[in-house]
Amino acid sequence: QVQLVESGGGLVQAGGSLRLSCTASGRTFRDHNMGWFRQAPGKERDFVAAITWFTGNTYYADSVKGRFTISKDSAKNTVYLQMNNLNPADTAIYYCATGSADPDPRLYNNWGQGTQVTVSS
Repeated sequence: QVQLVESGGGLVQAGGSLRLSCTASGRTFRDHNMGWFRQAPGKERDFVAAITWFTGNTYYADSVKGRFTISKDSAKNTVYLQMNNLNPADTAIYYCATGSADPDPRLYNNWGQGTQVTVSS
């Protein structure tokens, strides 16, 4: 019953920034944590970042550490992904999901429809 809606994707030049938003509705007790994943065409869905909902602990994939920042606004039921210093390798569809704050996407039960991020050279 959790509904997730991503926004903020788009086309940016290498070195640019984007801020993704994911707004959730219908959250339950099982959905204490949220994560961001990305998937490029023909590739597996990869973990990007996660945040625990109540404590605010954050986790990052090595590939984005130092460039991306995950945050949340509990009052708005929204999680953000600030992406700085983007490069073409970051091009993918970005999904938010509720789950365990684990890198394994199989541990996330609810997914948004994704937002496209394209980084040009």
